[in-house]
Amino acid sequence: MKLRVSAVQYHLHTIGSFDEFARQAEHYIKTAEEFSADFVLFPEFFTTQLMSIGSPDGRALTIQELPDFTEQYRTLFSGLARQTGMHIIGGTHVIRKGDQLYNVAHLFYPDGRIAEQAKLHITPTEVTEWNMTPGDGLEVFETEKGKIAMLTCYDIEFPEIVRMAKAKGADVIFCPSCTDDRHGFHRVRYCCHARAVENQVYIVATGTVGSLPTVDFMRGNFGQAAVITPNDVPFPPRGILVEGEINDDMIVTADLDLELLYQVREKGSVTTWRDRRTDLYPDWK
Repeated sequence: MKLRVSAVQYHLHTIGSFDEFARQAEHYIKTAEEFSADFVLFPEFFTTQLMSIGSPDGRALTIQELPDFTEQYRTLFSGLARQTGMHIIGGTHVIRKGDQLYNVAHLFYPDGRIAEQAKLHITPTEVTEWNMTPGDGLEVFETEKGKIAMLTCYDIEFPEIVRMAKAKGADVIFCPSCTDDRHGFHRVRYCCHARAVENQVYIVATGTVGSLPTVDFMRGNFGQAAVITPNDVPFPPRGILVEGEINDDMIVTADLDLELLYQVREKGSVTTWRDRRTDLYPDWK
């Protein structure tokens, strides 16, 4: 089984309307379609760009108002997925359930279905400044190209949750991210490599670039897309199939061969998944 993935280094800048946001998103999706991608990944918190629209009286929108765009967001990306025949991982969008806010990754299927995975580990800023609530469960999603999981940014820094995703059958982990400086970026990036080695999976990651001067906590963005592999003979020596130019507005594309994962799990230079010492530490089901 082979699949082609594209990852968007989404350029955040001030906009004046939802239509402007839609045109920018469609540009990236059409680009991925021209490369015949099966999946296209957007970054975490990329819909915070909608907050830069502001209110009619010139007031900046707050995180509490971002969920007001949820139906427009879902309609837009669901329609583009059906139109292009691609699976679109629409980064994350903040939704409201009751009186709580959740940072939720969305998978838009080509047949119109929409799946959700709330971020499970919430950063201190998300808690103290935006009052986010963590999700309470991990899902692995069936697609016509195999099983995938969506783990957002800080999630990838916790080995246990990726172990669980692999145990549930995920071969590809999509990691939408949003980091504001080099330190945060490299924490996520290095952990992506570690999780790929530990679990012998592919990880597709990307982040926001650009700036939203009127949106609190989105003024700085440091991002780079990458498609990351285990470190073994069938793969590139550095475990990188492709990576973007740091902080540039662009999209990167690569082919994933799932058969190579199965081969290295069985008879690679190391067989990290098979060699787990579950007599010493818990297995994940």
